[in-house]
Amino acid sequence: MKVLFIGGTGTISTAISRQLLAQGAELFLLNRGNRNQVLGGPVKELHCDIQNEAEAAEKIKDLSFDVTADFIAFTQDQVERDFRLFKDKTKQYIFISSASAYQKPLSDYRVSESTPLANPYWQYSRDKIACENFLFKKYREEGFPLTVVRPSHTYDERSVPLGVHGKNGSWPVIKRMLEGKPVIIHGDGTSLWTMTANSDFARAFIGLMGNIHALGEAVQITSDETVTWNQVYQTIARVLGVPLKAVHISSEFLALCGGAYDFTGSLLGDKANSLAFENTKLKRLVPDFTAQIRFDQGIRATIEYIRSHPEYQRADPEFDAWCDRIIAAREKAIRELTA
Repeated sequence: MKVLFIGGTGTISTAISRQLLAQGAELFLLNRGNRNQVLGGPVKELHCDIQNEAEAAEKIKDLSFDVTADFIAFTQDQVERDFRLFKDKTKQYIFISSASAYQKPLSDYRVSESTPLANPYWQYSRDKIACENFLFKKYREEGFPLTVVRPSHTYDERSVPLGVHGKNGSWPVIKRMLEGKPVIIHGDGTSLWTMTANSDFARAFIGLMGNIHALGEAVQITSDETVTWNQVYQTIARVLGVPLKAVHISSEFLALCGGAYDFTGSLLGDKANSLAFENTKLKRLVPDFTAQIRFDQGIRATIEYIRSHPEYQRADPEFDAWCDRIIAAREKAIRELTA
């Protein structure tokens, strides 16, 4: 299989790239080449900024592909560019959308591909919806060989998936736990969520590649396991070997007081909602797929990796101070209202 990935070394795409290389696929990466060495395999590099359409067109002018997937397209103008570049160059174009595009608030916690797309809380999600609308129009009207994939919360070995974190990812929260500080859990921590290890995601994704039954389809890829946010943080604390000092704060309050952190989108438009994914379509298209990595197992491996790689232990004093202020404000309100 001859494959082109735009990007190819991110949280989701690194696992896919590695598995494809292990299977002997001919893999081209169109990117700036900053992280290609992490794949450890014989990729064919097309060094280019995809935003420079003329340069990208020159790079692929003598090439065609069985599958093209863009992992870094977020807005409609970017998929319009992809359409111009690849409409006559690929047998399948895979757009990576987002499960955050599903309606918020949800009318039913059970989410399938037929759940309406509408998210008034998050521009990121609305942009993904616009991308889907454009691409499906091209599929219907011009036969563009489209498959849309909707990931939910997918994680790799470099970052622990959390609900409330700053701009430097998960380490500052882990550091607070190790130091015996309280950590913030949005809401009461009982809402349901689904975490998917990127290696599991990759196996399902590869099953859709070159799959004629996936053309014209939107397919969500997630684990079948659901956990509460309390369970998420309890699992992390257990792996760290420390007691969990949880402070529950409403998502609405966090959104209003988030300052530099967009909790309106990431919480109200996504993680504050209780949901469970119904993956019948995925299993019909990829019959042998079952997610194999249980959440507690995946998180243990991730934390062990981060603790042994200092480059992923990035401090975030601003976020740490913000947490302290939010928690102090809650404690002050409790004191005043219970005096």
